[in-house]
Amino acid sequence: MDNILLSLLTNPLVWVTIVILYTLKKGVYFVPQNRGYVVYTLGKYTKTLSAGLNFLIPYVQTVAADRNLKEQSLEIISQPAITKDNITLDIDGILFMKVIDAAAATNNITDYKTSVVQLAMTSMRNAIGSMELDECFQNRDAINAQILGAMTEATAPWGVMVTRYEIKDITPPQTIREDMEKQMTAEREKRSVILTAEGVKTSAITEAEGLKQARVLDAEAAKAEQVLAAQATKESQILEATGKAEAIRLVAEADASALDVVGSAANTEQGKAAVTLTLAQDAIKAHQAIANESTIVLTDGKTGDNIANTVAQAIAVSSSLKL
Repeated sequence: MDNILLSLLTNPLVWVTIVILYTLKKGVYFVPQNRGYVVYTLGKYTKTLSAGLNFLIPYVQTVAADRNLKEQSLEIISQPAITKDNITLDIDGILFMKVIDAAAATNNITDYKTSVVQLAMTSMRNAIGSMELDECFQNRDAINAQILGAMTEATAPWGVMVTRYEIKDITPPQTIREDMEKQMTAEREKRSVILTAEGVKTSAITEAEGLKQARVLDAEAAKAEQVLAAQATKESQILEATGKAEAIRLVAEADASALDVVGSAANTEQGKAAVTLTLAQDAIKAHQAIANESTIVLTDGKTGDNIANTVAQAIAVSSSLKL
């Protein structure tokens, strides 16, 4: 066994085969997805290998760097920053970035991750320094946008793109926190008073509207009652007038019928005699009434003759009627 192993080690063909296999291995590369292999040829950048099967010239071309092209997150540790109104804040954050040019990230910068983190810290301090304390709490989106804009421009030569930046926590000093809590308490109390006042106002308005609506409904009801009463009175008057008109018509018709009967009877000899008798009797009653009311009676001198004649005619008529 030892002799066989010794013969293999001393066989030049075996060594040649080993060298060839090693050389082939050095010249064949399988690049994974979302990776970038930076290739140097005799110490000078030549190309970047993309995902898949790639071939290199062994011993002449080498892979100098393997860059991750996926989006990565880098944490920005808490650091102090001074606001425009000289308040010191402790701020931390997180950024998301990705390598878009593996060659630039290898050739133009020593450590792109460390550089991006340092740049983010500097940009964050600059953004905080341009705002007052209240603005820092109210305008986080503006701070994030300002930091992202500054980093996008600065990291372009490095082959790195910062896709997003987010501030996680803003921690003011203890004294500032106490003042902020007092201010928040005062704001809550103020808001409570305002809400209570608005509730009372709304209640009063609602009550007034209800009273107004009730008065309107009462007025409408009274008006409707008046209209109904007027209509009833009108109908009653119409019925009463119709009844009176009907009664007058009936009386008139009765009088007309009576006159027709009297006229028909008076047109005969006996009827004429009866009319004459009735007139004589009425004349006598009239003279008696005048004599009863006054002690002095004035006549034209012919009254006695007229009365005598009338009486005589009445006696004659009465006698003829008895026959």
